[in-house]
Amino acid sequence: MWLLVLQIILLGISLAMDAFAVSVTDGMCYGDIGKGKAVSIPITFGLFQTAMPLAGFFLGTLFIQYIDSFDHYVAFGLLLFIGGKMIFDGIKELRSGEEQFSPKKFNYGEVLLQGVATSIDALAVGISMLSMNGITNGNVFGFVAIIGVVTFLISLGGLILGKKIGKLFAEKACIAEILGGLVLVAIGLKVLIEGIIG
Repeated sequence: MWLLVLQIILLGISLAMDAFAVSVTDGMCYGDIGKGKAVSIPITFGLFQTAMPLAGFFLGTLFIQYIDSFDHYVAFGLLLFIGGKMIFDGIKELRSGEEQFSPKKFNYGEVLLQGVATSIDALAVGISMLSMNGITNGNVFGFVAIIGVVTFLISLGGLILGKKIGKLFAEKACIAEILGGLVLVAIGLKVLIEGIIG
């Protein structure tokens, strides 16, 4: 049983890498978040990383052939949209030549889209859990909760790191926004390429 728990923790770490990168970006770019808003980011990512494998587990192989054919396009589209908007807004502000740059305002709708985009691949993981010895309909909730907690902790660390990096760009928040947008687009491209090749 402990070996299975370790396997799930490692799975959670690998699934959380995109959420970590996006959390760093959010920490860099959102200039108006207090503790309440800040903690909502890793909570959102943790909840999505819990819900998606759970959905995948119970849907089983019923819809995987349909989901698997387009999930990477959805993730890429969402990250391209969010990242592209950040790049556009950052460049627009940079070109305005204003002396005082304003940091990006927190947008929970955007965070929800990020949560969906970074957790879509967890659907397939949920389906793969059907073949793992020791995982049943009764205990799957505990195992996906481990994935969610791991994602929460890693995303929280990413957010804190991003806030520290963001302070380096305090005078020119638009530069952080452009860099953050580029990171999101790069993650989207990675997901798209992996989905097409894999």
